[in-house]
Amino acid sequence: MTDRDDRIYLEHILECTALIQDYTRNGKAEFMASSIVRDAVLRRLQTMAESTQRLSEELKAKAPEVDWRALAGFRNVLVHDYLGGIDLERVWDAVEFYLPGLETAARDLMEGK
Repeated sequence: MTDRDDRIYLEHILECTALIQDYTRNGKAEFMASSIVRDAVLRRLQTMAESTQRLSEELKAKAPEVDWRALAGFRNVLVHDYLGGIDLERVWDAVEFYLPGLETAARDLMEGK
């Protein structure tokens, strides 16, 4: 994988984190109540997690604070477990507590930190 490819995926991750933050700006209650908000967030989480899997191993090694394996697992749950019911509390926790750290790591990687 090239640096250019990594950059494209990092840009996509940052785009997704910004959109998810926008979609959830009215808080957990709206996320839980609105199927439109949930669907938008779930789709962005899915594509964002896919982009994290496509980053080079060399780049991921520069951000050991990110649990890349957990992101891959989360993506698999979103993609393959949609009929079994997705734990929305877990999704909300990921948005609230994990997403900001991923955004920071992606931004730092883009800036070469």
